[in-house]
Amino acid sequence: MPFAVAALGISGAFVTTSMQSASKVNVPQIGYTLNAQGSCSDVAVNCDTTPKPFVCRMGVTSGPQAYGKDAQGNCVQILYRP
Repeated sequence: MPFAVAALGISGAFVTTSMQSASKVNVPQIGYTLNAQGSCSDVAVNCDTTPKPFVCRMGVTSGPQAYGKDAQGNCVQILYRP
């Protein structure tokens, strides 16, 4: 009987730890290319905030880079390809 209780407690600890890790997954974010004036354009691009080797671009591997908006609405946040 004590072995079953210990096994249940250990498995519960692993489940709780894995659930906490899963909740830290970043959600996709919309990025925007820059216009000729260097401001955010109306062109929306699907991006991600999780650091990866490739930045987010309008095309999959080429084209203008897309940026996330900061609190003031400026396109300055580096985003990554999903």
